[in-house]
Amino acid sequence: MKSIAALLILVMVWFVGLLAFTSRVDQSTPPAEPPVSDGVVVLTGASNLRLEAATKLLEAGKGKRLLISGVNREASREDVLGVTKAVRPIYECCIDLGYSAADTIGNASETAEWAKAKDYHSLIVVTADYHMPRSMLELRATMPDVTLHPYPVVTESLNAHRWWKGGTSARRMTVEYCKYLAILGREAFLKLGPKEKAEPPTGEATKEAS
Repeated sequence: MKSIAALLILVMVWFVGLLAFTSRVDQSTPPAEPPVSDGVVVLTGASNLRLEAATKLLEAGKGKRLLISGVNREASREDVLGVTKAVRPIYECCIDLGYSAADTIGNASETAEWAKAKDYHSLIVVTADYHMPRSMLELRATMPDVTLHPYPVVTESLNAHRWWKGGTSARRMTVEYCKYLAILGREAFLKLGPKEKAEPPTGEATKEAS
């Protein structure tokens, strides 16, 4: 009986967490006006709306450059130009295409390398509303010293407000929530690991050696 009660409690906690997650997604759009940052990064996906939104932020002067992370390797710069609907002079001077990312972990790694190369310390992150919570976890894990400002974009094929009424919306929200929990678990586990010892000051090291 105790094991059944424990299982029921776990299911209840999971379900309450799912409701909190979906409510967070629903209330995340429309996004607040982001502050001016060093750069803008957009994570590619099924919808082109996020690419258009990121381009508008760049054109509005919200960042110096825009990284499009996770571009299809078969797409040319001209192909991407048509999708972003960017003004050509800005597109040619200030938009970088990242082809190495194949998933959210790859997006985070690609973005971290780009930010480090550009010496950027603040970024506006653009992706789908339901994808934003997990994306922020991954990006913060790879760039703990970079300030990130989320800019979620509405997913047209997802009813975030009444997600339980449609099979596709319910499935997408549930799967995304489980992925989000997996990243939370991973980060919690990593924090339990051994802490790196700080190296002693040069003077103390020399003193001990002598």
